[in-house]
Amino acid sequence: MARSQPAGDPAPFTADVPILGMTCRACEVRIQKHVGRIPGVEKVEASASRASLRIQSTRKVPMGALAKAIGAAGYEIGRTPWLARDRVAWMEAGISLWIVVALVFLAQMTGLFDLAAGVGDLSNGGLLVALLLGLAAGVSTCAVLVGGLVLALSAGFQAQRAAHREEGQAIASGAAQMRPALVFVAGRIAGYGLFGAILGALGASVAMPPMLTAALMVAVAVLMTLLGTRLTGLSPRLAGWSPTLPMGLGRRLGLSGDDGVARYSDGRAAILGAASFFLPCGFTQAVQVYALSTGSPLLGGALLAVFAIGTAPGLLGLAGLPVMVSGAAKPTVLRFVGVIVLAFAVVNANAGLQLAGVALPWSGGGPSTARVTTATSAATQTLKTTQAANGYAPSNVTIYSGTATKWVIESTSATSCATSLVVPSLGIQKNLKLGQNTIDLPPMAAGVIRYSCSMGMYHGTITVVDRAG
Repeated sequence: MARSQPAGDPAPFTADVPILGMTCRACEVRIQKHVGRIPGVEKVEASASRASLRIQSTRKVPMGALAKAIGAAGYEIGRTPWLARDRVAWMEAGISLWIVVALVFLAQMTGLFDLAAGVGDLSNGGLLVALLLGLAAGVSTCAVLVGGLVLALSAGFQAQRAAHREEGQAIASGAAQMRPALVFVAGRIAGYGLFGAILGALGASVAMPPMLTAALMVAVAVLMTLLGTRLTGLSPRLAGWSPTLPMGLGRRLGLSGDDGVARYSDGRAAILGAASFFLPCGFTQAVQVYALSTGSPLLGGALLAVFAIGTAPGLLGLAGLPVMVSGAAKPTVLRFVGVIVLAFAVVNANAGLQLAGVALPWSGGGPSTARVTTATSAATQTLKTTQAANGYAPSNVTIYSGTATKWVIESTSATSCATSLVVPSLGIQKNLKLGQNTIDLPPMAAGVIRYSCSMGMYHGTITVVDRAG
């Protein structure tokens, strides 16, 4: 509603002003605080996502006064570009990308991503195998998702310390800056023990719906993309899109103060660590499924807690990367971390889409590598697949349409997400047991059936064709 003005009063003044460099909630608060002190200004709304400031005043605000107030807050009037113009930033990001690609190639060549294949059987090795699985998870697939969370937590803590540095407050030492990651890992171990005990008590198969898991993975990938972009500094405008709670709600929940800077809490970091139990990770799911089968709260809790302990070295090493470097080299290191987070985001988005049954150009759905073994009766046919720690073989096969199919899957490893098979189009979700597993498929029309593990990391296709003639 427009406010009426008494006769002789100046007309109300409203203006939108572009702000250069505003990327966070704390930026908004500082600008609003300084601009709000200008005589006549009644309302100030700063938006990092729009990279602009809207003011309402009882009189026209001189541009000089506005520029001075914004400058006092540490910013300036100007349009925030979508892409950074700093050639050094792009060069460092490019070098970081090549390093990440080289590390991934090295991991594939050395078999790092297939560590689970040689770990052993949980049912025979028990806690020792759970520990080895944790060590493998901390430097491979689990680090893709959980590692991104640890990096996000550490980056948020670093941002808070940077804001305190501007205010002249003391800065924590490098060791003290590892506190968020240490608390996260401690909460993770405790949470895994608790939830593992609950799984052991349930003693039955409990699985998250595949589409919900896929949606979660894609949503996390989007958030990681925003975080990674902000760390690299390659898109100043996109950096302002980082999701935040409304300021009033954040204060009531204790997540931020009046200055808009997030307030670190050991409790919240520990809860986040415990909640990582529900994030999809192939190694985690293998231990979760086994904990369910034990029917023992004590053993189930011990298995998951030991597994979480095993992931600690890899996660703490990842979180410590930005802390160990300071001074002039820190922006370069943070840019490298940002590229890693972006790589994690791509992997998670790809896996989430695969799990949802979305065909991607690079999904590997090429020509079939094997045909079915057809029984003597034309009414039935048999499809044979081997499930190992690193996926399914053959991964692309052909069967005949209009014929019932007995899908025989030989499971040779129970230590990866490949043991949890999902066929979205047929509504199939099955936890494979070591040895022979049989799934009866109904007669189907010609087309392509896609399947994957419950994490979307390993996948395959079944091409259904009409019989010749």
